[in-house]
Amino acid sequence: MPPFVGLAAPTTFVSWGDAGQTGFLGSAHVPFRPAGPGMSDLVLNGISTDRLDDRRRLLSGFDQMRRDVDGAGIVSALDAHRQSALGVLTSSRLLEALDISKEPLHVRERYGDGKPYKFQFDGAPTVNEQLLMARRLVEAGVRCVTLTYGRWDSHGQNFNLVRDHGAKLDQCLSALIEDLDLRGMLEDTTVIAWGEFGRTPRVNAQAGRDHWMPVGCALMAGGGMRTGQVIGATNRLGEVPSQRPVQFGEIVATIYHNLGIDAASEFLVDPTGRPQHIAEHAPMRELV
Repeated sequence: MPPFVGLAAPTTFVSWGDAGQTGFLGSAHVPFRPAGPGMSDLVLNGISTDRLDDRRRLLSGFDQMRRDVDGAGIVSALDAHRQSALGVLTSSRLLEALDISKEPLHVRERYGDGKPYKFQFDGAPTVNEQLLMARRLVEAGVRCVTLTYGRWDSHGQNFNLVRDHGAKLDQCLSALIEDLDLRGMLEDTTVIAWGEFGRTPRVNAQAGRDHWMPVGCALMAGGGMRTGQVIGATNRLGEVPSQRPVQFGEIVATIYHNLGIDAASEFLVDPTGRPQHIAEHAPMRELV
């Protein structure tokens, strides 16, 4: 199984369909994106595993490039992608995990399908089924799954958009948390629903709410955390933090903590050879 799967659907505003970048880890760790016409290539079509192995050995024989001049890690990335692709081809686990038709009907109905897709515009559809797919992928061995859900950039029609998206997200996200708990997976799985900023406290002339940097929110569940809390608060107008401001880095450090990584002591070496902190804050003391 690939370690990182990005289920983000392509979006007209391209950045919103980005499944996530790998930073200093390099291109060998980019997410696998199971979508589009390439899905038909996830199985061997008329080729035996022995013949595939012959082809792999032939390809390795051709690959004689000097790796010590590969400062950008491109050749290593190609090797990693090749190994991952061969693993997918010789196992049915990935395809089976992506096939939600194998789930009982009552489970699929609990998540819902998020249709009809409304207020999508240049963003992502509200694909509830991707959260069920994410649970199946994690259960099958994938360590990180990301997805983009809906379009929350409500410069207009804010209230209609949130009523639609909010109810659908509530259904599938609560189903995911409940499902993980029932399967004994929630303590070992961190779930986070997060955007990059909040919306203006005031409604504009188009019944919308614009970008608002001072305040945002995140929902976290599982991962062995002390959940069931609301951490932090704003003033009465929702303009600025008034109690326990939470930094982005604290949330990132908390996720690393749940993965068993000490953000205070672990470093990554960037392409120039310099050590870099993986997070510049401590985990949230209320949760860990």
